[in-house]
Amino acid sequence: MSPDFLPTLRQRFGQQCSTAAALCEQHGSDEGSITAPPPMAVVFAESTQDVQDAVRLCAQHGVPIIAYGAGTSLEGHLLAVRGGISLDVSRMNQVLQVHAEDMTVTVQPGIRRKALNEAIKDLGLFFPIDPGADATIGGMTATRASGTNAVRYGTMRENVLALQAVTASGDLIRTGNRAKKSAAGYDLTRLLVGSEGTLGIFTEITLRLHPLPEAVRAATCTFASIADAVHTVIETIQLGVPIARVELLDAATVGMVNRYSQLSLREAPMLLMEFHGSPAGVQEQVEQVQAIAAEHRAQDFEWAETPEERTRLFTARHNAYFAGVQSRPGSRCITTDACVPISRLADALLESVQDAQDSAIPFFLVGHVGDGNFHFGYLIDPDDAAERDRAEQLNHRLVSRAIAMDGTCTGEHGIGIHKQDFLREECGDGAIAMMRAIKTALDPQGILNPGKIF
Repeated sequence: MSPDFLPTLRQRFGQQCSTAAALCEQHGSDEGSITAPPPMAVVFAESTQDVQDAVRLCAQHGVPIIAYGAGTSLEGHLLAVRGGISLDVSRMNQVLQVHAEDMTVTVQPGIRRKALNEAIKDLGLFFPIDPGADATIGGMTATRASGTNAVRYGTMRENVLALQAVTASGDLIRTGNRAKKSAAGYDLTRLLVGSEGTLGIFTEITLRLHPLPEAVRAATCTFASIADAVHTVIETIQLGVPIARVELLDAATVGMVNRYSQLSLREAPMLLMEFHGSPAGVQEQVEQVQAIAAEHRAQDFEWAETPEERTRLFTARHNAYFAGVQSRPGSRCITTDACVPISRLADALLESVQDAQDSAIPFFLVGHVGDGNFHFGYLIDPDDAAERDRAEQLNHRLVSRAIAMDGTCTGEHGIGIHKQDFLREECGDGAIAMMRAIKTALDPQGILNPGKIF
């Protein structure tokens, strides 16, 4: 780094630039288990021009720049593995345009998903992507997030219509538009969605919205075994029931959630379900799923009748990660994020559960099983190298198992640092070479979040 870089940065950004150790530490870590030295400085962007100027200064001096939103990623996406600065876009948090008649909204990248939904709820619309954490829309776009509603509403891939982004040279580009379809050239929007900040930094994002459902019902249902719960989900999806959410927790995880969230759910393999639609449509969905569950020895349905009860139930599910970590004080969590075709879900889960039980490492299991996506959290002593190694071996076998079933190493977390070897296993050298060529063409100096994905 040239000696005049930081003075130049401070001159341009003033109090928006900080080298305070605590702030740099915060911006150099995420919710995952990987660690690295912090960035040398944090710059708070408040406008598109700020983003452009920061990128241009970094390009001029050859300094890495890492976009930062809420810090909720799990795979080391934010780590400054090659030094550089963190560009915090959380102050760029405005709703810029709402086109209710077209059901679209344009926002800045730093707005969080809950704030967005609060801003548009009076229009009878909502943005359905719900990864659990109250992440920023920019971060969700960068990792191609999905979450609990994806089985019905899709992922960020289907719900991002257009982008404004700053390239590695500091230029501003726009991709896509608000039209429902386009055949105009390369699909640059889809290229940037999921690129994890390695190809550009978002400054505006246009999203597809959905009508708030007229009726919503939520329920829990317990089973004698994980296999019974999974086969209920498989048949529900194969029959075309438009269920909005269906989440799986194993018995041990339900116990962790009970203690953390002060609930009294039955500690058995459990499905958490939510149904959206008209009152008649929701009732039809409920009856179909109850009949399917009964065929698989469902033990009981318990309904969350009020919005407050539904919120409490799914908040507890979203907090399963923290419930797991708290269940073993001082532990860190090595998380998985595999996704398989729905027909192979039972095989993938049951083999992975048996493998984890044989290891004697505490774990929890949750899954957005309606689209074949599931997560294990292996709870390790961060100071025990042998335990970490065993957990990583479990993770490797699980991901390899998913890939062998024609699945993927990540359904929603992204690659970051932790899954780079798995990406090669899944895609092969030819596809990796093509990705590298795209990265080199768009970021020849390698300053945009270097050391990630490849």
